[in-house]
Amino acid sequence: MFNTKVATEYELIREVEELLFKHIGPAKTTRFWTAFNKGSDDYLTIKEKLFTGETVDTLYRKIEKYQKAK
Repeated sequence: MFNTKVATEYELIREVEELLFKHIGPAKTTRFWTAFNKGSDDYLTIKEKLFTGETVDTLYRKIEKYQKAK
């Protein structure tokens, strides 16, 4: 038998966000989510999806890492 773990919607969204941040960067990721959710969410909802659990320090480190990788 196969044992398959199915990700929750939250886990899936976080994984996609990480991929987007890694491959297109924070600014384009934010723009994508804004366009993707246009009409269904407001900025505060999008902000919560993107930055839950983040601090200024963790975001700063991610931005530095992204800029060094370019």
